[in-house]
Amino acid sequence: MDEASAYRHCESVVRSQARNFSYGIRLLPPPKRRALSAVYAFARRIDDIGDDHDEPAETRLARLAEERAQLTALIDEPDVRPTDPVLVALADAARHHAVPLDAFGELIDGCEADVRGATYDTFDDLLWYCRCVAGAVGRLSLGVFGTSDPEVAGPRADALGVALQLTNILRDIREDGQSGRVYLPAKDLARFGCTLDLDESGRYTDPPDHLVSLVRFEAARAAEWYETGLKLLPMLDRRSAACAGAMAGIYRQLLKRITADPLASLDTRTSLPTWEKAAVSAMAMSGIHR
Repeated sequence: MDEASAYRHCESVVRSQARNFSYGIRLLPPPKRRALSAVYAFARRIDDIGDDHDEPAETRLARLAEERAQLTALIDEPDVRPTDPVLVALADAARHHAVPLDAFGELIDGCEADVRGATYDTFDDLLWYCRCVAGAVGRLSLGVFGTSDPEVAGPRADALGVALQLTNILRDIREDGQSGRVYLPAKDLARFGCTLDLDESGRYTDPPDHLVSLVRFEAARAAEWYETGLKLLPMLDRRSAACAGAMAGIYRQLLKRITADPLASLDTRTSLPTWEKAAVSAMAMSGIHR
């Protein structure tokens, strides 16, 4: 497959499967838009393997190992042309941008932890996971954006990824719990007297005020990571800052809704209407970051 067709495939994956991120990606000039679409398409493939509950854990771990092997080949054998469209696009993106392909290995580490049903005792434990599955994607994105000071920008891109992942975790508490996953640190649950257990009718058995306190505590922590991560934007060119700002802005709006009504967010998955996502993207393009 030629590069143009491969990139078109990746862009279709982003449009259909990473809609929140697509609002930001479309703000980039074509070369960076194509490259970031390749990054997200491969990241999405890895995530989907980790989330495929219809397959046994052993099968998913084997598939992740296969993706890791293909990634290693892409890094170690740059002159060998892959046949998979996502890998074709990713290889071309890495030739034209400083994309740290080895960061995908961290994403695979995090997804393997998901498949194995890992839980997290402390926030530091959870932070490892967030840096694997989202901080790594932040650093991969930074490779596409470009910056004059990667040593400073890298940790900020990582922090922005952590903020987005913490928001995801808070948005998906019920959905994750129904599939047997609990990401919030055990020590935080104990601190607020929560178990996140559901009764037979699907209601949380924890006292509502305890749940509110827990969610708002975790949301405040996420907000601090946004404060650090958003310091990345002045280090990027205008279109790249707009892209990152739109992605962050959409997830910050989600976090604000979760903080305003934690019990509602635990009852149904919090989302933003299309018009609000578009408005956040337009403001990001104008240099306004909410």
